[in-house]
Amino acid sequence: MNGKDMFLGSAKEAAGFGENVFMVYTGAPQNTVRKPIEKLNGPAGKAYMAEHNLKEVVVHAPYIINLGNTLKPQNFAFGVQFLQQEIARAEAIGAKQIVLHPGAHVGEGPQKAIDQIAKGLNEVITDNQSAQIALETMAGKGTEVGITFEQLAEIISKVSNNEKLSVTFDTCHTNDAGYDVKNDFDGVLNEFDHIVGLDRLKVIHLNDSKNERGSHKDRHQIIGLGTIGFKALNYIAHHDQLASVPKIMETPILKDPENKRIKYNPHGYEVSMLRKQVFNPSIIEDMKAGKPF
Repeated sequence: MNGKDMFLGSAKEAAGFGENVFMVYTGAPQNTVRKPIEKLNGPAGKAYMAEHNLKEVVVHAPYIINLGNTLKPQNFAFGVQFLQQEIARAEAIGAKQIVLHPGAHVGEGPQKAIDQIAKGLNEVITDNQSAQIALETMAGKGTEVGITFEQLAEIISKVSNNEKLSVTFDTCHTNDAGYDVKNDFDGVLNEFDHIVGLDRLKVIHLNDSKNERGSHKDRHQIIGLGTIGFKALNYIAHHDQLASVPKIMETPILKDPENKRIKYNPHGYEVSMLRKQVFNPSIIEDMKAGKPF
């Protein structure tokens, strides 16, 4: 969300790509500078959604919030306060899910981070909030936690009001963490169900990966051009057990190597491929030529 239109502009962009669900950051994802709720243009955006068959919006919290950091207590307190405000912003635009990277242990070990994240969520969550915090599956880059289903389940178990918690399943992250998303998604989903519970899975980040399974790299790729591939991702997108779960593509926008100001956005082409359930091997060429979706 940016500029004068804010949430309305985000909804218009989503409709332009042929989407029926979309995700927004309430401000820049790299910082915590945010406008007051009355400046978000929530009512106009929600009205536009209703008029253009946009069924759901998901909010993503900024990357720099780290409840797992036990070394900087001042950052922990700020993170709790920011997330409380982010819940209010999300609810103001009608979002039911707030995606949150669980956090990183910054050298202190996963257990300390897990305990600290749960402590923070216990402070953040209130009885009367309607939006859930959707903890994201992580790739294991650096000192991230949330790289196994067991770690997510442990965080959830330590939160008193954990009916306010859900999970975002990121296909790239889960692949890079070591799960066989490409060849055995049903097996991975079954494992998730037994450890966390399928009823908690409320958002899917449908991303291809630039890296092999287990690489712990977290580098997203356009649908069908990565190591997971179109067949597996299309299967996930149309999976019967996940029909009501919003699927968000966080795939990279390409920059022209000769002029970085020229950018090519794949999202409309990806939506079209998934609707047709047919991979477009010419997606890059079509993007650069500006062909219709």
